[in-house]
This record gives sequence, C-alpha cells and structure tokens, in this order.
Amino acid sequence: MGRSKNVMMSEGLKTEIAKELGFYDTVQREGWGGIRSKDAGNMVKRALEIAEQRYNNENR
Repeated sequence: MGRSKNVMMSEGLKTEIAKELGFYDTVQREGWGGIRSKDAGNMVKRALEIAEQRYNNENR
C-alpha cells in the first residue's frame, strides 16, 4: 500500500486566501474552526488553483 502524504497549507497562504475570499474577519474573531464548511471548501479550491498556476508557470 502506498504512503499517504500529509500536505498542509502555510499560515501565510491560508491568510492570503481568506482575505481574498472575504472571511478573514471570521478567522480573526473565531479562529480557523469558525469558518463555514463552504468557505473551507472554497479555500481549498483556491489553493489548488494557485498551485496549478505556479506549476504551469514553472514548467513553461
């Protein structure tokens, strides 16, 4: 069986995305556990988009 990789976003990236998506005020008040599931999903989606853009830029 293959090993699973534990990949985590840096605090800086999470903060940048939360600000971009408009829920960083919730993070400041309640911490990361206070965000809605929908916001968490959108944050992951955006992180994947950023990673794909960076990969494509590096491999041109």
